[in-house]
Amino acid sequence: MAVKLRLKRMGAKQKPFYRIIVADSRSPRDGKFIETVGTYDPVKKDCPVTVNNERVIYWLKNGAIPTDTVKSVLSKTGVWADYKTSKTKKVAKKAKKEAPKKETTKKTTKKASKKEAK
Repeated sequence: MAVKLRLKRMGAKQKPFYRIIVADSRSPRDGKFIETVGTYDPVKKDCPVTVNNERVIYWLKNGAIPTDTVKSVLSKTGVWADYKTSKTKKVAKKAKKEAPKKETTKKTTKKASKKEAK
């Protein structure tokens, strides 16, 4: 099941209002959805976007793919940058954890060096 972050159109004619939802990619635009994570009102001039940052980042970390419009809305609000920084921190921790250990050189004894010489 592919999960997407996308817009659900609400409002009257000529007055669009959108909800940012988490939905299965196979469901219709205004159909069944999993969760509402924010709103977007392009008609209003002041504060057109409200987003639940924690839930959006949760869904993005679990593999949800945002549509182009939702991605631009998230980048305007700063949620996309928060997600990217949390992702890079996770990768850095993982890389640090999996860093190869330095090999220690073994001291050779006289017997071992004689065997190697033969």
